[in-house]
Amino acid sequence: MKNTDSLSNVAEFSVSEISIALKRTVEDIFGHVRVRGEISGYRGPHASGHCYFSLKDERSRLEAVIWKGVFSRLKFLPQEGLEVIATGKLTTYPGSSKYQIVIESIEPAGAGALMALLEERKRKLGAEGLFAEERKRPLPFMPRTIGVVTSPTGAVIRDIIHRIADRFPVHVLVWPVRVQGETAGAEVSRAIAGFNTFDPGGPLPRPDLLIVARGGGSLEDLWGFNDEAVVRAVAASQIPIISAVGHETDWTLIDLAADRRAPTPTGAAEMAVPVKAELEAGLARLSARLKGAISRDLDRRSQGLRAVARALPSPDQLFALPRRRFDEAAGRIVRALHASAQRKRLKHEGLRLSIGSLERRLVEARRRAAQCGARLPVVFSGLLRNKRVRLERDGGRITPRVTSERIALNRQKLDAATGRLDRVVRQRLDGARGRLDQTERLARTLSYQGVLERGFALVRDASDRPVKRAAELSAGQEVHIQFYDEIAGAVIAGKPVAGPRKDTGAKDPGKQGSLF
Repeated sequence: MKNTDSLSNVAEFSVSEISIALKRTVEDIFGHVRVRGEISGYRGPHASGHCYFSLKDERSRLEAVIWKGVFSRLKFLPQEGLEVIATGKLTTYPGSSKYQIVIESIEPAGAGALMALLEERKRKLGAEGLFAEERKRPLPFMPRTIGVVTSPTGAVIRDIIHRIADRFPVHVLVWPVRVQGETAGAEVSRAIAGFNTFDPGGPLPRPDLLIVARGGGSLEDLWGFNDEAVVRAVAASQIPIISAVGHETDWTLIDLAADRRAPTPTGAAEMAVPVKAELEAGLARLSARLKGAISRDLDRRSQGLRAVARALPSPDQLFALPRRRFDEAAGRIVRALHASAQRKRLKHEGLRLSIGSLERRLVEARRRAAQCGARLPVVFSGLLRNKRVRLERDGGRITPRVTSERIALNRQKLDAATGRLDRVVRQRLDGARGRLDQTERLARTLSYQGVLERGFALVRDASDRPVKRAAELSAGQEVHIQFYDEIAGAVIAGKPVAGPRKDTGAKDPGKQGSLF
């Protein structure tokens, strides 16, 4: 039998006392811990805003909870099956005799988890058609205003502005954002949406093109540009967007949603604007081609006109047949008139002229003369009126103001031509003066006078020919020595010593040799 007296000496605890003691023990011993495990049983936030799930590995399982206030500040949201590293406090839940971790921060467990999350997000957004090629729009050829979403303090914005200024200076608007950290994605999405709200006629013009740029970095550094809000903002933008995030080997989800991806921020600036000098050269080439085409077309038309003119008959050939017909008709008319006159003469020979008929003809002639006289002032007034209208119209065209304007325009053209002539003359004079100075310096450099100025002398014989070798001299021969300032005569004292003379150092002051 068991000894009941020994059992009666064991202290008794209530269930609550045991639970509280265990809770204090766990919290005091462990405190803050970092736990690596796979999320299991995650169903999103509860109606209260808290999240309840489990962290597990291949052998064990740990209950976890994220309170509502902490959940709203998380950079990475929990996802079912994602391996994470959770930081928090271990505690117990007396209501069910379980221990759990109260998570204060959570992050993916390494790049592998980030890549898995990135691929999952890529598949999700791609299924919605946000990365479809048919959605991408062409970039404007020559934008007037370019909006840049980037950090205002980095080298990226300086490189973009400098490159745009070199190629084709345009108006650049910068929307400063953080390009790294928890708030980077939200700031970038707000900047893109903000540029789209600009009024084209407002104080800040609406950009024709947007550049979202950031320098290179790790996957974690660029994670803000993989944010779902950023991708949706890019897809919803009415303004074409160039993505220039990271280096050429880096890629983010914003690269897939943007209308064009640039390998570097400098490359984005080169995509945004053309080279102004190349456009001017191309325009000049097209203008020259247009002038040549017009000239060739005029020549071709002139040649065609001359060919058509050669194919046409001459005026004599054209009027030969009508002229013959006219001559024949004229001959027939003359004969017909003679015949008609003969018939009328025979008809009226028997008629007598009477005074009454003559008076009637005279009255009729007076009546017609009176009618013509009445109409003459009206006709004359109309002619004068027409003449006056044409005179006033021609006088209105020739006015002192028009004449002055033409004189002023011709004077401006003359002044411009005179200015260009003066500039051309000055440029040619400056060029000729520069070439003359250069030739003069070259002549002074090549002249032997410079050599004489440095202490050398030129020896000439009696015929004034330069002596180049000592073997050409003989004893008693007269020579002329040309120094820098004047010429001196001399006589060769003896035969020159063969070979070069060596300097033996100090000279004897009492015995000084002479070459002559």
